[in-house]
Amino acid sequence: MKKNNSKLELNKEEMKNYGYQVIDAIVDHFHSQNRKLPVAMGSREEMDSLFLEEAPEEGMNSKKVLDFVLEKVMTNSTNMSHPKSYSFVPGPSNYVSVMADTLATGYNIFSGGWAASPAAAELEIITIQWLLKIFGFPQKKGGGIFTSGGSMANLTAITTARKVKCGEDFSKAVIYLSDQAHSSNIKAIQVLGFKKEQIRIIPTDIEFKFAINKLKNCIAKDRLEGLLPFCLIATSGTTNTGTVDQLPELAKICKKEDIWFHIDGAYGAAAILSRKGKQLMKGIEKADSLTVDPHKWFFQPYEMGCLLVRNHKHLSHTFTEKPEYLRDIEGNTSEINFYDHGIQLTRRFRALKFYMSIKTFGLQEFRNAITYNIDLAEEVETLLRASKNWEVVFPATLAVINFRYNPIGKKYSQKKLDEINQHISEKVVSSRKALLVTTLLHKQVVLRMCLINPRTTFDDVKETLTLCEDFAKGFN
Repeated sequence: MKKNNSKLELNKEEMKNYGYQVIDAIVDHFHSQNRKLPVAMGSREEMDSLFLEEAPEEGMNSKKVLDFVLEKVMTNSTNMSHPKSYSFVPGPSNYVSVMADTLATGYNIFSGGWAASPAAAELEIITIQWLLKIFGFPQKKGGGIFTSGGSMANLTAITTARKVKCGEDFSKAVIYLSDQAHSSNIKAIQVLGFKKEQIRIIPTDIEFKFAINKLKNCIAKDRLEGLLPFCLIATSGTTNTGTVDQLPELAKICKKEDIWFHIDGAYGAAAILSRKGKQLMKGIEKADSLTVDPHKWFFQPYEMGCLLVRNHKHLSHTFTEKPEYLRDIEGNTSEINFYDHGIQLTRRFRALKFYMSIKTFGLQEFRNAITYNIDLAEEVETLLRASKNWEVVFPATLAVINFRYNPIGKKYSQKKLDEINQHISEKVVSSRKALLVTTLLHKQVVLRMCLINPRTTFDDVKETLTLCEDFAKGFN
């Protein structure tokens, strides 16, 4: 028999040394990241000059490869966990969850079905139960699944809603969402084969919430035209402003009209752990399905989204398939095969990082961190309102604050103000000292801060605002 010389292995000592180097690098990153520049920049040409090569036939020393990656790859990637990374939705992460991910990957655990990994499946059941309780969903009938992120959770929710409300024929189905809904919902709707004329994007009011009367009028008109309103997507924490839709009122409309009520809480739903956030989340427990992103405000590393549903059978009835190659592991009653609850068959062990971090720190630590974030954003709002240079365009909501440079005593046109604020953002990012980009509110270019990193301090924000003012004064 021919000898196999291709085991793709290091010896035990090499593995230990390699692992220690990786852990040392991660620990050093966590310990020193506050002192580093958060923003990485590089053109395709620059990246090609560093990395473009043919796949090598012969290997090289593992330490040399690791050193190259640490020096060239990690330093050329924007640090979304940095205290001055304010844009989009940062990913603060936590070290315990990082190590949990390392364990899950190192053991290469398949988390698709019970037979392969009963402990992994059980931990997903348990952690989903924790989330069901947090959000007031029924724990006996309710269920859920961890996904790669909010995009996949929303796709899973809309697929389930279509199956439950439309069956096999969705040619007359209509879905409703606001103009502030996350773009992942539109992507999901398109992936599922809905036509443009089946999508109703409802305008929002001055507070960027669903315009309720316009929604009711739209539903009534669709019914009169013989169409089937089947799903409404509300948002608890919009990306732009942190706004939470009128969840109790939308829930009543959905119940009356027999419409599936999905809430996209990928960004803001976790705020329910804080006192102020819980007030804003009233009605969230009335959803048929809820998207939550633990890799945002539950401080988990990427990738980790979650979909919760009021009735777990809706997931299994939507996604269960019975291929011949799984025939020997079917037939469980109390056990759950999570590949029957979503799109993925092969799934990584996402539940472990959530489980280990909650067990290590406790929910109270998470409550404290979220409360700190909300309070910090409100403190920043107070600072901006006390300044002659800044205008608050939309108040601090769920740790998001929108503002623009508009100094008192200067008579700038709206076009000029847009140019100045765009200039501020571009200069701040190119300085690499902070990640601060713009969005559009009321057709104005505004600066937006998302302050969900518990390591971000008030001084961090003040330093960034000073930097912004310096760039504004240099604008011609």
